[in-house]
Amino acid sequence: MKILIVEDEPELAKSIKQYLTTEQYLCEVAYNYAEALEKTDLYSYDCILLDLMLPGGDGMKILRHLKEENKQDGVIIISAKDSLDDKITGLQIGADDYLAKPFHLPELAARIHSVIRRKNFGHSNIIEQNEISVDLLARKVMVNNKEVPLTKKEFDLLLYFISNKNRVISRNALAEHLTGDMADLFDNHHVIYVHIRNLKKKLSDAGSANYLKTLYGTGYKWDI
Repeated sequence: MKILIVEDEPELAKSIKQYLTTEQYLCEVAYNYAEALEKTDLYSYDCILLDLMLPGGDGMKILRHLKEENKQDGVIIISAKDSLDDKITGLQIGADDYLAKPFHLPELAARIHSVIRRKNFGHSNIIEQNEISVDLLARKVMVNNKEVPLTKKEFDLLLYFISNKNRVISRNALAEHLTGDMADLFDNHHVIYVHIRNLKKKLSDAGSANYLKTLYGTGYKWDI
């Protein structure tokens, strides 16, 4: 799962990134209005942590821009502005949550999990798809009630496919989801191919039907 931290205080941004990385999130940081706008225009995120008072502009303008562009990224406002009017305005524009500073990092992580679960997985921590069961909190995958050991990348890929079931996903989108803006540095998508191949084999060996279809020249689809 990929998180964008929009925060102009370097130490706070660093501590949030370090904590969320231990929670298995892939994190990127934007330190000002222009960086945040560029990243949200170029990439998609499972959740954006949006500070409001940024060098170069107001975070509310970024939120309005996201909604005008019909972007589906989850958004949690993190701000020292904690008036009722600020919270109501942010939520009315389209933020999924509002967390006033200072906050505890475990609470922030819990709210991120809640936003992603609600947007992608229908409020449940257990995803059931035929013989496959995914426990979001334990990060475990079961096929026919038997655990399938997956690497972090394979687990993230499976969740990404499940949350985009029956949609064609390009290799570029997969590379971006797994590596963030580092995907721009790849000469090819061999690494993505290897992760896909290993994920398919592990699911198949455990008795899963072949839901992960390769669409040659186009990408992949979780066809279920």
